[in-house]
Amino acid sequence: MELQHQSRLKLIEASQTEFRVRGYADTTVDDICRAAGVTKGSFFHHFRSKSDLVLGAVAHWNDFTTDIFAQAPYAGLADPRDRLLGYVDFRIAILDRPIAEFTCLLGTLVQEVYQSHPDIRDACDAGMKAHIDMLVADIALARQIYATDCDWSAEDVGFFIQAVLQGSFIFAKASGDAGVVRANLRHLRRHLELLLPIPTGTQA
Repeated sequence: MELQHQSRLKLIEASQTEFRVRGYADTTVDDICRAAGVTKGSFFHHFRSKSDLVLGAVAHWNDFTTDIFAQAPYAGLADPRDRLLGYVDFRIAILDRPIAEFTCLLGTLVQEVYQSHPDIRDACDAGMKAHIDMLVADIALARQIYATDCDWSAEDVGFFIQAVLQGSFIFAKASGDAGVVRANLRHLRRHLELLLPIPTGTQA
């Protein structure tokens, strides 16, 4: 049973990389098996089809990224404003790797399959919204402390942060350069500082 679990996990992890590099349509079952180092028979033992594997990969991605952000250094900060800014700093810090490794599996997939595979689209949508909800929790707390009379909602800012990230990933792929993501995230950080200003006379 342990070997079966390992082969399934290898297929899922290999597919996450292959889909981010090749895209959904251009990634074949053979590509995934080759990258995972398993047989095609093993693939069909665990998954009915490539689209079935994608749903498994999306679920695994959601669990993996939730753990990554929950264990990040900023998550232990007491102030929700510090946690929010720390989230952006953490995103900047993990850009020092190949583009396929720092971009989002869900965003990559949904751009390609939003019309052709509604089940995958819906799974990606749910995953991205769950990540936004994580941010919204801290935005709402920070809003109560630093922006009590503001005219924006925590949900709006959460979607804005995700839009900056996903859009920046597209430009990184287009240019082959993570620099645009770093620059956009620095602008995002400054924007959040303006939305959540430190009261005059208070140390940051």
